[in-house]
Amino acid sequence: MSRTNFDTLLEAGCHFGHLKRKWNPAMAPYIFMERNGIHIIDLHKTVAKIDDAAEALKQIAKSGKKILFVATKKQAKQVVAEKAAAVNMPYVIERWPGGMLTNFPTIRKAVKKMANIDKLTADGTYSNLSKREILQISRQRAKLEKNLGSIADLTRLPSALFVVDVLKEQIAVREANRLGIPVFAIVDTNSNPDNIDFVIPANDDANKSVEVILEACCAAIAEGLEERKAEKVDAEAAGEAENKPRKRTAKARVEKSEEATEETVETAEAEA
Repeated sequence: MSRTNFDTLLEAGCHFGHLKRKWNPAMAPYIFMERNGIHIIDLHKTVAKIDDAAEALKQIAKSGKKILFVATKKQAKQVVAEKAAAVNMPYVIERWPGGMLTNFPTIRKAVKKMANIDKLTADGTYSNLSKREILQISRQRAKLEKNLGSIADLTRLPSALFVVDVLKEQIAVREANRLGIPVFAIVDTNSNPDNIDFVIPANDDANKSVEVILEACCAAIAEGLEERKAEKVDAEAAGEAENKPRKRTAKARVEKSEEATEETVETAEAEA
């Protein structure tokens, strides 16, 4: 069964591309026609691509790995933050920190710095500082929170990137390509899909368009997480079932030993 249908995408305006003069010829396979100087995206292909991407995302989530969502454009920021947070995935909606993937240890240091400020604030270390120094530290903490707060739990490199507007997020895409991290992306008619592993051809400017596609993809991630949880419970139950007979055997051995001891005592008493 398809994750999303043609009519839903049509209502959300996913089919509206950019002006013909702004197009990238590499997007030709995904363009249905041109109307009033604007390219119209073939939504039948979009439906198929969403299904492919959703299935791959589900498997990544099921294996317990992280998917990093990236969208710094105004129209997509809020919806990406909401959808990614709902499935407990990291996201970047402010400025992309250059070297975030290729220089990951440095980014982790900045995240740890944020945690250290919290720790020192909690244990009263900063209570002896002047108001000016406390204000400076608070501002530094707020800046770190704004840029890196949403990736605080990302302790290792993500297993995939989900990008809205590959033209705007080209630095992030380049870093992922360099490290061999697969990229999922909503790609509009003005962008180059060549460096994207899972292309979802659609309007990346309309909030509704981005929301509908993210809904389908995040629902698949949620399914993967649920399946992982269910498998974990089954594995634990199987482990307990395996241990029970052993415990019973051990108990039986103790009982047998006690019986033998009683028999020995009784025999000794009778002989006496």
